[in-house]
Amino acid sequence: QVQLIESGGGLVQAGGSLRLSCVLIGRGFSLYSMGWFRQALGKEREFVAAISRNGGNRDYADSVKGRFTISRDHTKNTMYLQMNSLKPDDTAVYYCARSEGSTWPPYKYAYWGQGTQVTVSQ
Repeated sequence: QVQLIESGGGLVQAGGSLRLSCVLIGRGFSLYSMGWFRQALGKEREFVAAISRNGGNRDYADSVKGRFTISRDHTKNTMYLQMNSLKPDDTAVYYCARSEGSTWPPYKYAYWGQGTQVTVSQ
């Protein structure tokens, strides 16, 4: 059984920073790619960033390139999303996910967290 738990969301002013964390409870953290997604109110869920199982490959949505950094710590079974220069358009519920397989880039995600709210004010 795999469980993903996000934390670190909150309210921040435009231009500020937040760091999201995603802990994987269960086995196999180091065997799978991981990703971050977000869903704003009234919009579809969208891809934000992904990281390969060894951290050597990373991918970002164009809208967050240069501002967000994805990373992972295998000693803590934790993935992070460092978000800098936040904009009101970044307001959304952020979800972490574990891929179904070990290929890169991930083609499907098998497990999802419950989400953490990020709100960026003007």
